[in-house]
Amino acid sequence: MALRTAGSVLVVFLWSVTVVLGQDGWSVTYTTQSICTLKGSTVEMTCSYTYPSGTVTSTLWFTKMYDVENYVSLLDDPDYKGRVTYRSDKTNGNTLTITHLRENDSAMYMFRFITDQTGGKFFGSPGVTLSVTDLQVKVTTTWWSTTLTCSTTCTLTGNPTYIWSRNSKNVQEDSSPSYSVYFNTEDSFYCAVKGINSPAVYGPKNTSVSVSPSGGIVEGSSVTLTCSSNANPPVDKYIWYKTKYKNMSMRHSGQRYTIHNISSEDREG
Repeated sequence: MALRTAGSVLVVFLWSVTVVLGQDGWSVTYTTQSICTLKGSTVEMTCSYTYPSGTVTSTLWFTKMYDVENYVSLLDDPDYKGRVTYRSDKTNGNTLTITHLRENDSAMYMFRFITDQTGGKFFGSPGVTLSVTDLQVKVTTTWWSTTLTCSTTCTLTGNPTYIWSRNSKNVQEDSSPSYSVYFNTEDSFYCAVKGINSPAVYGPKNTSVSVSPSGGIVEGSSVTLTCSSNANPPVDKYIWYKTKYKNMSMRHSGQRYTIHNISSEDREG
């Protein structure tokens, strides 16, 4: 079983919540206080600002301040090189856009502006808290079915739609991140959240057993059997059975099975 996603880039736009921070005619208004979005996507943070007099000469967004009055504009921060743009409008609005988000972009983002008046500097704090999460798939298996769940470390902003495909054919589009399915090992499953990729998920393949020590085994000695398989997520439960005259009996659970005082009876199965 394989799981992938394909499509376009997720862009988060937020225009609903207003957060005003200011005093004495100075203010910064953020459209939201927090955003949770996916690694690899694009995010936009928007604010507006007011000031009592003068003309704005400089604006910037920042997450780092090395010391007093030493703010690092994201445009000059090497961690964001080539991924950040600012956009201003005629009504004292400003939008920060960050593309190709990384998990270490998670931080609080604040807006600062400077006017031509003496002491005419202001920034809004606290700012917008951005949480960047990767899209993982959790697999829950019972005797009768398997449930695949697109999982994130925070609740995604914007109530996204989760799209599941089976062998390249869409089978579910829903606000629920979970999909229950009966599948064959040759099936491929795909999960998408507006085009953001999840890791591949597939059942056990290329299962094999190694024997230690290798070569001839002396009766009365011990031998260790190790089962290996290629799967994602990795196999977490191994069960060893012995067959005799078409009957199966469980002997051990775990990836390794050591048989002590081995005898000729152990050749069967």
